[in-house]
Amino acid sequence: MNNQTILVVGGAGYIGSHTSWLLHQQGYNVIVLDKLVHKQTFNQSWARLIKSDFSNEQTLKTIFTENKIDCVMHFAAFIEVGESVKNPKDFYQNNVTKTLTLLNSMLEHGVNKFIFSSSCAVYGVPQKLPLEETHQFAPVSPYGKNKLVIEYALQDYAKAYGLQYISLRYFNASGACPEKMLGEWHIPETHVIPKLLRAAMNNQTFLVCGDDYSTQDGTCIRDYVHVLDIGQAHIQAYEHLNKTGISDCFNLGSEYGFSIKQLISAAEQICKTKIKIGICNRRPGDVPILIANASKAQKILGWQAKNSSIENILKSALEWENILIKTKYFSLTPRI
Repeated sequence: MNNQTILVVGGAGYIGSHTSWLLHQQGYNVIVLDKLVHKQTFNQSWARLIKSDFSNEQTLKTIFTENKIDCVMHFAAFIEVGESVKNPKDFYQNNVTKTLTLLNSMLEHGVNKFIFSSSCAVYGVPQKLPLEETHQFAPVSPYGKNKLVIEYALQDYAKAYGLQYISLRYFNASGACPEKMLGEWHIPETHVIPKLLRAAMNNQTFLVCGDDYSTQDGTCIRDYVHVLDIGQAHIQAYEHLNKTGISDCFNLGSEYGFSIKQLISAAEQICKTKIKIGICNRRPGDVPILIANASKAQKILGWQAKNSSIENILKSALEWENILIKTKYFSLTPRI
């Protein structure tokens, strides 16, 4: 058991909650800072919850003065790419302005280690696959631009103020940890796997957003990585940063790509049913193919996407959906 304390910003959300659980399991003290914007409950005995906006300067001052915070892990971003195109103002306010407030408060109180939830969206349309960390930046959505702005800010803060950071560029976070009552619940749900599973379970039509992409079957190809693997990467990133003090960025992906049609086929096998399919327009901001080269994280952090087979992802997500149904949705903690 160590005495290190991690502040997990957005720790009652989807990826944040899984990471918080893993931190607790590995002996860290966990403080969750979360606004609970979807009115979810978070009554986990393994983490202390502070309910507040993560840019509330008085709250941050209290946290940093009353606790010895060894590292901040930041998950509290708005994430829906299409919505960022429609409403960039809110995304820049939450994902950029508020994050800078958080960083400034950290520095003011002598907290200099930061693990940032970035995204493969910083790359834009791939010029070469699989995507490496050295790929050019050309984000096509405000969401991707938000992430890139903070990555640049982190570089500048590191040079000027001695901030030590690691940016983790996720590909498609997916799956669940139902045995610990942790899973995905966005309101409204925008992620493809829960929407696909719900269509299968309820005999509803699943809408494919575009079948005219420049891919083999016309649908988008994505790299799905299990949320537990992403959570574990945060811990290994912090341990690496704590040991070396070297700031860096890493891709997190399974290194395998699945088209939407391939995902549908896999879900039909897991659910043992035929899924009704419809076609709608492309979502704004989507690119045809995103597949990670995660060799840098494997080599430097010792990280492996060991839970990220598409079968394991779908099975864990399906078990979570069944839990939600059995408990009638409202008696569990939503995961935003």
